[in-house]
Amino acid sequence: MSKVLIRPARVDDVAAMHDLIVELAVYEKEPDAVKATADDLRAVLFGEDKSKTGSPAAYAHVAEYEGRVIGMAIWFLNYSTWLGKHGIYLEDLYVKADYRGLGAGKALLRELARICVERGYGRLEWWVLDWNTPAIDFYLAHDAVAMDDWTVYRVTGSALQQLAE
Repeated sequence: MSKVLIRPARVDDVAAMHDLIVELAVYEKEPDAVKATADDLRAVLFGEDKSKTGSPAAYAHVAEYEGRVIGMAIWFLNYSTWLGKHGIYLEDLYVKADYRGLGAGKALLRELARICVERGYGRLEWWVLDWNTPAIDFYLAHDAVAMDDWTVYRVTGSALQQLAE
């Protein structure tokens, strides 16, 4: 039996990762929500955004099984003023349905935890939809703690434009 390989994403993974993002949006009942293209993803991970800051705007790791990308973790750095340290914010963790149970999700999460520890980051955090019981159960099984006292707020679209004026 082949083993799942976790590695940093490469430029040639972008199309497969974009397909996973679309698949995730369908799973999360938002099939029309993905506006980002593969070129947008490439720019953020490997291209023009990197030249603006000297570092990528986001990072990604993929899970590979038998030579095929079956999962991904897309993440970026955040900062805790209370801890005085960076952390990792996990934007998306997704494994194709047919490949769940091979340990790819756990291996991706473990790799991000390893990066946190190795670099002295203070936390690894993410959001999960309230109705996504399989994901919640997965995260709880890995000792994640729900931040029930916090509420997420967002400003986007015309509200963002209006706020900026």
